[in-house]
Amino acid sequence: MPSLPKTMRAAALDRFGGPRVLRIHRVPVPSVGPREVLIALDTAGVGSWDAAMLKGWSPYSRTSFPLILGSDGAGRIQALGPKVRRFDPGDRVYSYSFGNPKGGFYAEYVAVRSERVARVPRSLNLERAGAIATTGLTALQGVDDALRLKSGESVLIHGAAGGVGTLAVQFAKLRGARVLAAATGKDGLALVRRLGADAAVDGRREDVGAAARRFAPEGLDAVLAFAGGKSLSRGLDALRPGGRVAWPNGIEPAPRKRKGIRMKAYDAAVGVRELERFNRAVEAARLQVPIAAAYRLADAAKAHRRVEKGHVLGKIVLRIR
Repeated sequence: MPSLPKTMRAAALDRFGGPRVLRIHRVPVPSVGPREVLIALDTAGVGSWDAAMLKGWSPYSRTSFPLILGSDGAGRIQALGPKVRRFDPGDRVYSYSFGNPKGGFYAEYVAVRSERVARVPRSLNLERAGAIATTGLTALQGVDDALRLKSGESVLIHGAAGGVGTLAVQFAKLRGARVLAAATGKDGLALVRRLGADAAVDGRREDVGAAARRFAPEGLDAVLAFAGGKSLSRGLDALRPGGRVAWPNGIEPAPRKRKGIRMKAYDAAVGVRELERFNRAVEAARLQVPIAAAYRLADAAKAHRRVEKGHVLGKIVLRIR
């Protein structure tokens, strides 16, 4: 491998605020610990959680500046810690590491623990692999672990055209479920249908509850929510007794408890087993990864302005190399 530079470019902030505080910094390339790998990044994902952190939200008690955002991305292994055996230099890999202690993925290099890294599935290029770690693990674990969807069951996926929802539609179909996808706009409805949804409803213009009752006259078996609000509440009204609801923590407003309905909030877990299972699902589903927009690293602020506008169909990414 070529020798490492001492510094790198990173999109970082020196204070909290709007997209304008996100600027290119020259910072040290992170060191590699014994169980870590250094990834030369090709692509980084941009999510709504990044936008929240830009404005000051953090799950941690202390934040140091400059703060490099980004929880996932893909690239090639540049260096290995001495206790890492699963990878070789040059391997194509992707990673999810929320609140990574050595800096986020809006940078030319990132150092992460090796158990949070996996080889890129053969069916994906680096750009699409860089878009799916956070969203894909969240989608698959919602389908498999939080809801335990079975073949033949009916499920409403609310917020189906976003970064998580577009993948959840495909994983639910992989498990044999019947999918009603709630999205917004003609383009959002067309996207979820193209990804395999059995039916689609515009959650902003139509009655999701009425659509759900037509879709499943005896009641929905499950709801997987990636967006909150009144349209979600109407969808929950169409659940059968004993139905299940799941949503990732951070959805606002969170669904309220309902008598006779099993409710579960969850966070995506990451580790060797989770990533291996995810890769198998990616290949089995022949996963399509919609890219809503791609920006240069230097244009990270523009990417965040696009996030603020909303109606993001799929995932926004930064092209770093």
